Amino acid sequence: MTESVKGIIPPMVTPLLDDDTLDTAGLERLVEHLIGGKVDGLFLLGTTGEGPSLQYTLKEELVRRTCELVQGRVPVLVGVTDSSYRESVNMAEKAARYGAQGLVMAPPFYFQIDQEELHNHVDAFTDESPLPVYLYNMPSLTKAAFSLEMVAGLVEKPGIVGFKDSSANLTYFNKVRRLVKQGPGFSLLVGPEELLMETMIMGGDGGIPGGANIFPELYVSLHEEIRSGSVENGLRLHGRIMDLGSHVFGDTLHGSSDVINGIKCALHILGICSGHLAKPLKQASPEKAKKIRSYLENYTGSR
Repeated sequence: MTESVKGIIPPMVTPLLDDDTLDTAGLERLVEHLIGGKVDGLFLLGTTGEGPSLQYTLKEELVRRTCELVQGRVPVLVGVTDSSYRESVNMAEKAARYGAQGLVMAPPFYFQIDQEELHNHVDAFTDESPLPVYLYNMPSLTKAAFSLEMVAGLVEKPGIVGFKDSSANLTYFNKVRRLVKQGPGFSLLVGPEELLMETMIMGGDGGIPGGANIFPELYVSLHEEIRSGSVENGLRLHGRIMDLGSHVFGDTLHGSSDVINGIKCALHILGICSGHLAKPLKQASPEKAKKIRSYLENYTGSR
């Protein structure tokens, strides 16, 4: 049985010098920063990684260089979501060639597809995939969600080893938890870090939190405290995570760039990588950058 990845798996940002050029020095610093923070894996080319904005050659370079830098120290998961089925398969094959350990697939975006079309898409991809597959529920960006009936069927399919839920719907998450057979061969993960503590208490296996790019040890500590049964300490760390989100993402989120430009701005201030975002997303404003800098200067640690 293939073991799935559990714990804290940051959705790694893609360090960029411009829309078409990878910040290779920044990538190396970022990978070491995350592994040094004791994360359980890395997730490339997700929403936080600006996957849909990047040209295919740059995506391939990112996967290749990251796998070379990681050298098997932690599992690398690669996002393969695309409006083109064949491009998803192409990226899957490249990820396997470069040494990734798993693939993450959300519903294809653009067309409004029904549940039969989505099921057929995932079923065909899993049969063709060279690596284990994690399903990614992100209805706010893909316009399609995995119904509970579909989840019940797909989680029994060989080759599907995990489910990431970014719906921010705790009722849906809890119903999925009751459907899946969690164990070494399957992991149930949450996307929104604001729900990491609650979903772990409910029985989730960890999360894919964007803020872990900045302070990976904070999220790893929360995961460890909840796993050990220390809810009181978990609540304290949860408060720090909420504080990070308020200062870095903003209290009112108006779009994807609010989260991503905040993370990249913080990483730039910390000297880890460039703060550039690929079009169409915008950079952090000078006012936001000033607020983030003040927060980082006063940050007191993860424990």
